[in-house]
Amino acid sequence: MPSFWHGCAGGTTVRRAAKVPGWYETQRRRHGGVIAAYEALGRACRAAGPLDGRTAALVKLGIAVGARLEGAVHSHVRRSLEAGASLDDCRHVVLLATTTIGFPAMMAALSWVEDVAAERGARGAGARRAAAGKSTPSRRRR
Repeated sequence: MPSFWHGCAGGTTVRRAAKVPGWYETQRRRHGGVIAAYEALGRACRAAGPLDGRTAALVKLGIAVGARLEGAVHSHVRRSLEAGASLDDCRHVVLLATTTIGFPAMMAALSWVEDVAAERGARGAGARRAAAGKSTPSRRRR
């Protein structure tokens, strides 16, 4: 699996293994310069302020929840866990969004966190649905 170098607060660099979707890899091959520029922008944004990697990852998760982007929520839950956050931290970020995005949107986002919990074998509603062979609420609506 490919690795990415991410800048963190204080100019330090941390290497982390990333689960990169096949679609992204295909676009990286097709449009290498654009993807390289995008990744460089992400590194510059992370290095530009005082937030540590864990906090920055949770902020990015909150942004993905607010934008209601299922794939981005999945990705940022994984990144938050890699940065040292817990699943409960990720769930709390989603719960904090309730008064901003509304209860139904929060429940959908919470199911996306549980998708990642299930893929990692964690206990929770998503893990129970996966073990029972049932899809998550977000996938049933499609």
